[in-house]
Amino acid sequence: MSNNGSGFTRWRVRVGYPLALAVFWLARPTLKSIAWGAAIGAVGLLVRGLAAGHLRKHEALATTGPYAYTRNPLYLGSAILAGGFAAACRSWPAVALVAVYFVVFYVAVMRREERELRKQYGAAFEEYAARVSLFFPVLKETVGSNEGARTFSWQQYARNREYQAAIGFVLVLAALGLSWYWQAR
Repeated sequence: MSNNGSGFTRWRVRVGYPLALAVFWLARPTLKSIAWGAAIGAVGLLVRGLAAGHLRKHEALATTGPYAYTRNPLYLGSAILAGGFAAACRSWPAVALVAVYFVVFYVAVMRREERELRKQYGAAFEEYAARVSLFFPVLKETVGSNEGARTFSWQQYARNREYQAAIGFVLVLAALGLSWYWQAR
């Protein structure tokens, strides 16, 4: 593991797959819980999608759109998406596993990315970070006002491959639907 924590954060994928299997095993979905989970997850996908349409990785510091309200809208969207998954599962142990996983790994990821952005953008990032919340959005736009709506790009959304999150979430809901069907028999 490297000193900057990147080795630790790489484990989020390696741990994520077996954790997902454990969560599926613990899940006790109903059609109602799946519907609620889908609605919550749709909000997460919307937040992630808006962020992806503004993010030009390694090219420019994103400060418009959802980045004017939180420095980590992709992770905020992921948290909401995880909440949708947990709601669809309808299992407190599954909710606990998802919550612990998110807190342990994504806090470390956000810290690592903050260091990288400070190194890459220096004073511009410091000024941005002083005005915009790390994770929980401040509902008053603080940076990039009047630019947010104009800079969303479907091409950037596609370049960031954000559609994969939507496909993945639909597959998860389908798997939970199958789980419900088998449990209901």
